[in-house]
Amino acid sequence: MDTELKREIILDNYNNPYHKGLKNEEGYKKANTNNESCIDNIDIELKIEDGIVVDANFDGEACAISTSATSIFLRKIIGKSVSEVQDLIENYENLIDEQEYDEEKLGELMAYDTIYMQPNRKHCALLPVDTIKKILKEENSGANRTN
Repeated sequence: MDTELKREIILDNYNNPYHKGLKNEEGYKKANTNNESCIDNIDIELKIEDGIVVDANFDGEACAISTSATSIFLRKIIGKSVSEVQDLIENYENLIDEQEYDEEKLGELMAYDTIYMQPNRKHCALLPVDTIKKILKEENSGANRTN
């Protein structure tokens, strides 16, 4: 992916983020994550039914990297099973940490493939993942209680 396309993807998802605005309705699980070294502070809510993410939304203040990564990530996980989301998270974290990943699974998230060159921006790119992992952990612990 060339530099201009990466910039376009990031700016489009920052200026016109998908799934921005919380619904705060029953059935949604919500978590917050912030970056203590900057203004990034986002809430993400997921609605998971029968192990499938059926809706996802976010709100908060964040830089272009955090906002755009959240926008892209939420678009990619809607309609996916929890295990598919976990696989996407693993591939994305590997991308950010310069480890082996599946480019095909990441799609537009490949826009962050050089974020490692700016170590202080890694947390910005991982903010949505950290928040989603909190929700999935809560979802998993809830499922374990009912079994």
